Amino acid sequence: MSVKAVSEEVESSISSDDFLALEEKIYRTIELLKQAREGQAAAERDARRLREQISGRDEETESLRRDVVALRREREEVRGRVEKMLKQIDALTADDSAR
Repeated sequence: MSVKAVSEEVESSISSDDFLALEEKIYRTIELLKQAREGQAAAERDARRLREQISGRDEETESLRRDVVALRREREEVRGRVEKMLKQIDALTADDSAR
C-alpha cells in the first residue's frame, strides 16, 4: 500500500468515528429534548391544575367571607335584642323594688 492510501484510510476511519460520535450526540440531544418537552408538558398540566384549585379556593374564601359578615350582622342584631330585653327586665325589676 502506498502512503497516500494508508493516509486516506486513516482519515476515513477517523471521519467515520467522528461521524458516529456526532450521530450519538445528536440522538442523545433528541432524547433530552423529548424529555424536556415531556417535563414542560407535565409542568404546564400541574400549573393549570393548581390555577384551577386556587380559583376554587378563591371562590370558597369569598363565600366564607360573606358568611362571616352575615353571621356578625346577625350576632349584633341578637345582641341588640338581648340588651333590649335585659333593659326591660331591669325596668320591671326596678318597678317591683320600688313597690
